[in-house]
Amino acid sequence: MKSVCLYLGSSPGVRPEYEAVVRQLATLIARRGMTLVYGGGNVGLMGIAANAALEAGGEVIGVIPADIADKEVGHNGLTELQVVDSMHERKMRMAKLSDGIIALPGGLGTLEELFEMLTWSQLGFHNKPIGLVNVAGYYELLLAFLDHMVVERFVKPEHRDLLLMERDPEQLLDRMAVYQPPKIDKWLDLDRS
Repeated sequence: MKSVCLYLGSSPGVRPEYEAVVRQLATLIARRGMTLVYGGGNVGLMGIAANAALEAGGEVIGVIPADIADKEVGHNGLTELQVVDSMHERKMRMAKLSDGIIALPGGLGTLEELFEMLTWSQLGFHNKPIGLVNVAGYYELLLAFLDHMVVERFVKPEHRDLLLMERDPEQLLDRMAVYQPPKIDKWLDLDRS
């Protein structure tokens, strides 16, 4: 992996563990020589991740819609800040710039981005590793619900297994580095989607 896309909150959350793990992961990404790709904000966990990677000497690419950047939440100190027209364009651009995806604590936008990437993988639009850092048990209920979806036969076990989960960011990066995608007859080309 040469680049990792992070989905995470524009809020810092209430637990100090969230910030600590985000800093740890962003620093690891930079020290491993990978580019951090994210939503381009300078607030909450998003800003913390960008700043930590930059402080560790890494490259950071932010992708932000113009209407959000205009509200002065765009991060102006990045290696590159790409301003796009819509949220849909933002998500597609972030996906194209990334070799792997990791979700950290966040809100509705984080969940929406994570599940879109899982769906795209399930459908064969990409074969990138998708991970989740379950900081302080933040995603326990979500993971239990995903397991419930398998039991109720709305999600196949192999599709549930597309989501790699670790509590430790370094272990997750190690797993993603050796990720072998599931066998799908034909992977579609994201660039033509």
